[in-house]
Amino acid sequence: MQNMGTDDGRNGVVENYNRHDHYHSDTEVVGVDRHAFSGPLVSHSGPLNKRAGKKSARFNIPEGAPGSNSGNNNDDYVEITLDVRDDSVAVHSVKTAGGADMEDPELTLLAKGLEKRSSFGSSVVRNASSRIRQVSQELKRLTSFSKRPIGRLERTKSAAAHALKGLKFISKNDGGAAWAALEKRFNDLTKETNGLLPRSLFGECIGMNKESKEFAGELFDSLSRRHHITGDSINKEQLREFWDQINDQSFDSRLQTFFDMVDKDADGRITEDEVREIISLSASANKLSNIQKQADEYAALIMEELDPDNQGYIMIENLELLLLQAPTHTVRGESRNLSQMLSQKLKTTPYGNPIRRWYEDFKFFLMDNWKRCWVIVLWITVMVGLFTWKYIQYKNRVVYELLGPCVCIAKGAAETLKLNMAIILLPVCRNTITWLRNKTRLGVAVPFDDNLNFHKVIAVAISIGVGLHAISHLTCDFPRLIHATEEQYAPLEQFFGEQAKNYWHFVKEPVGYTGIIMVVLMTIAFTLATPWLRRGTLKLPSFLKKLTGFNAFWYSHHLFVIVYTLLIIHGLKLYLTKDWYKKTTWMYLAVPISLYACERLIRAFRSSVKPVKILKVAVYPGNVLALHMTKPNGFKYKSGQYMFVNCAAVSPFEWHPFSITSAPGDDYLSVHIRTLGDWTRQLKIVFSEVCQPSGNGKSGLLRADCKGESPNFPRVLIDGPYGAPAQDYKKYDVVLLVGLGIGATPMISIVKDIVNNMKAKEEEESAMENGGTLQKNKSSTSNFRTTRAYFYWVTREQGSFDWFKGVMNEAAEMDKNGVIEMHNYCTSVYEEGDARSALITMLQSLNHAKNGVDVVSGTRVKSHFAKPNWRNVYKRIALNHTGSRIGVFYCGAPAPTKELRQLAHDFSHKTSTKFEFHKENF
Repeated sequence: MQNMGTDDGRNGVVENYNRHDHYHSDTEVVGVDRHAFSGPLVSHSGPLNKRAGKKSARFNIPEGAPGSNSGNNNDDYVEITLDVRDDSVAVHSVKTAGGADMEDPELTLLAKGLEKRSSFGSSVVRNASSRIRQVSQELKRLTSFSKRPIGRLERTKSAAAHALKGLKFISKNDGGAAWAALEKRFNDLTKETNGLLPRSLFGECIGMNKESKEFAGELFDSLSRRHHITGDSINKEQLREFWDQINDQSFDSRLQTFFDMVDKDADGRITEDEVREIISLSASANKLSNIQKQADEYAALIMEELDPDNQGYIMIENLELLLLQAPTHTVRGESRNLSQMLSQKLKTTPYGNPIRRWYEDFKFFLMDNWKRCWVIVLWITVMVGLFTWKYIQYKNRVVYELLGPCVCIAKGAAETLKLNMAIILLPVCRNTITWLRNKTRLGVAVPFDDNLNFHKVIAVAISIGVGLHAISHLTCDFPRLIHATEEQYAPLEQFFGEQAKNYWHFVKEPVGYTGIIMVVLMTIAFTLATPWLRRGTLKLPSFLKKLTGFNAFWYSHHLFVIVYTLLIIHGLKLYLTKDWYKKTTWMYLAVPISLYACERLIRAFRSSVKPVKILKVAVYPGNVLALHMTKPNGFKYKSGQYMFVNCAAVSPFEWHPFSITSAPGDDYLSVHIRTLGDWTRQLKIVFSEVCQPSGNGKSGLLRADCKGESPNFPRVLIDGPYGAPAQDYKKYDVVLLVGLGIGATPMISIVKDIVNNMKAKEEEESAMENGGTLQKNKSSTSNFRTTRAYFYWVTREQGSFDWFKGVMNEAAEMDKNGVIEMHNYCTSVYEEGDARSALITMLQSLNHAKNGVDVVSGTRVKSHFAKPNWRNVYKRIALNHTGSRIGVFYCGAPAPTKELRQLAHDFSHKTSTKFEFHKENF
């Protein structure tokens, strides 16, 4: 027997080697004195079968904490059995000490890693004993590292499964395709390079987008080092090798490829400089400028967590263990039932009978749109009644004998025009609508949220009416009057006077030229109001481009003053109606025009007597200007409402609507304005000139904070508040708030309002405990019903999160009862699992665990990458709130509206949870 002892002072492990020669078997035991040292115990026992050069070894690895006194309990050990050959080591099994199969995916991957790494050094193993010692030392090192806590990250059983989904170098969104498509791109790109693909075109060839060009270049370099390729070009055969490696579904292969990208000098170690460089590269590919600026800080964080012994480098094992951490995006209320539900897809109930299917679809349509339906049906019924009445009336008059149905159609269309020209003003009487929805219960039956949509529908009806009226006169009535015989014309001379010889006879009359001018002005206004011209999205020559946009829409719409004046004159100069009381045009218009005129006077008076003082100006990334101003006395509003803003320094006549981002409980008003047009761009310039911006060193935020010293700020007038869909959120116990980009503004006000109500409730509870009065506070929270709010903010730019950083941090701090669940989505970052965002995910987990701050948003709310899966969002809410009414409020660009509305429709009809969708587009 030969005894050898070594004392490793660094990790406190004593190893005793005992060797017995017995026939064809060797036995080697590696042990630790558990009472004297705190190192991990790794033991090997049992015979080694040397037949045919094969040996077997069993290692017992303790699962308990190092240094514990649980070593006598067999349940604390994991037994790994290896097949040891002269040139390799293979894992035979991983079991508990009791003999049961081990199902822990992390230890399985640990053993697999041992198998892989042990094979690298096989050429230097000369005999079984040295080989076993090497394996034992490797196991000790791995288990020692695995037992050391990394930061404050939690590890779960799903870690391995999660890791296997990560580190994808090709995503479907980037055009990742099979080899055939890749080969075609290669052929197209190498036509002029003799079949050699340069490094600069590698990313484009494999399907990465332009933003990932630098990342693709580093991937090219790492693959070239792995395959011992020198130079900056590869042929098709080498590209196939590269493709097979980056398309490999093995996690180990993807891990090694990622490690090679970071390890530029190929020494098997990652230094802090290499970590810093890959952080900058990943941040650039994901358009995360703030992370790129703080690369030094985050590189030090990674080294601190993964290199606690200050060795100055990270090994692949350290990186692997970090990647094995399960995702920490935990959400309250999730359960096994949720996981099962998320794996299912809603299926439409099959109806064999098409009539039954149409009936069900129609029933659901009425359930969702009954408010709109009854208003539209009533409106159409009135129009049909008026048209029919006038048609019959003129069919019984003498003019019918010469002009026939043409005059009936013209007069019927004219009657509907009178009605529509009157009621088209009502949907834009904002003060009246706001009063009705706030002070009455008409909102239960009247869809006030659709006021602008109804305004547009009426405009279409007016266009149809004008067409029928004008065409009937120009192509039928006037030609018949001109070409009529004296006998035919005689009965009509009392109406038209001397018979006309040509069209000019009618044009020169007041009824003629007023009609023509009205048609021209309405054509201009209607055309410039179309979305593609109002938003300036239509590609036009530069000289025509100046005639489009919001300003052109705004000014052309004010031509209505001329139109209504001409309409009244037109109605008073009719040929066929002589009695004043039968000239009803002015009767239709009197009330709506008076109401609208009062609205405009109230707006002008209210804005002039309620001046505001600018308290603070901030210019944020993404061209967003934030204005904080004093709140006028008596200015009462609800979260979700909006107000109009006027700045005479930009334009004395233009008023633009913006959602109020402050909460009703705040002592100030605030709006966040994104520069998307001429007026907003000029507004930003005006305020930036008055208050010079100053940099914020940590966040890189461009701020112009002039609080307390704003004597030279331009004069700002406000008008409002006005009702909006989001203001009805208090009608629901549970709400889903969705904001896209700057569309988060009304939702932020709601979040702040919920936080303020939580504060008020805490004060009430405190007053109750102290025996104080509750009367004052009770009124402020008596109407507050919301017990759960889900807030989803989706934005393209990292800098956007700076807009409302303070609000989100306050909500996260105040929300001790889990009322508000906030989700930030940054769509510029590649989805979780993509290699280009892998390091960002690591940084996010480490920094949030250590500092409680998200590296992407800079808030306490952890960010998600890419776009939300809205179906899964609806599913989870439907499961968590079965049988409830959920208010869904969306504000932003029109693109997601259809999907969100359709999902609300589907889940309302196929689950017990009812989703009521409200939207506000800009």
